[in-house]
Order: sequence, then C-alpha cells, then structure tokens
Amino acid sequence: MTIRFTRAKLFTAAMLLTVVAAGILLAGGVPAAVHYIGHDKVAEVMSKGGPIVSDPGLVVLAQRRQAGEVESHDHTNHVFVMVEGEATLVVGGTMVNARRTAPAQMRAPSLEGGTTYHMTKGDVITIPAKTPHWFKEVPTKTVAYYAVNIESE
Repeated sequence: MTIRFTRAKLFTAAMLLTVVAAGILLAGGVPAAVHYIGHDKVAEVMSKGGPIVSDPGLVVLAQRRQAGEVESHDHTNHVFVMVEGEATLVVGGTMVNARRTAPAQMRAPSLEGGTTYHMTKGDVITIPAKTPHWFKEVPTKTVAYYAVNIESE
C-alpha cells in the first residue's frame, strides 16, 4: 500500500509540474501564483469532482463523470490525466446538432468522424481549444481524471 501511495504522489507531482511548465509556455504567464494543494485535499475533491486550482488562465479540476454529450470550447485547451476507470473518448470530427450552451462552449448529442481513444488509468491526452471531444462510453460507469484547463485567446 505504501508503494502505491508513493507512486501516486510522485505521479501527481510530475503531472502538476508538467502542467505548470506547459501552462507557462502556452498561456504566457500561467499560473499567476504558487499553489500548493496537499494530497488529502486533492483526494477529497476527487471523491466528488470540482476545482483544485482556479487561477486566471488556468483551472485544474478533479473530474468524476459518466458518458455524456460532445463538448467544444472556444478558448479552453485541455490536458486530461486518467486516474481511475476506463472510457472511450472520441476527439475531433463534426458535432451533430450542435448548440451553444455558454458564451464560449458548444455541446452536441454525438459526433461524426473523429479519432477514438480507449482511455485507462495513467493515460494522458491533450485537446486543443475548438476541438470537439466526447466521453462516448464509460464501461466502468464512472471515470476519474484530472482536467488541466489552459485558457487561450
């Protein structure tokens, strides 16, 4: 159990360092401040989902979700880090019957085309802004992942 916990801490630390470096390069100065979030707080947030870091231009979320609708964000670049469960994620393609659900967000019931990825624990995927993405199937009923959202103009 100690080895698993140590590996999880090292993986989380490496992921956060990578995200910070990517954020600085992609978003011109993101993050705006130093944020330390201990593993107990991260585990608490992951148990129900929600924000871990909220900074101008950078949001780190702990997500728990089921299959859902297609999403596309005008200014949000994603880095998803899978930590539990498995899912079929479709990225790209054309949204079918898309509708605007927020000023910078579109949703749709399905996609035509796109690339399908079978996501499992430990996988990482990047999704640029304006790219449709869809958790089409979640055979484990729920999937848990960190979503690092870097805002662009």
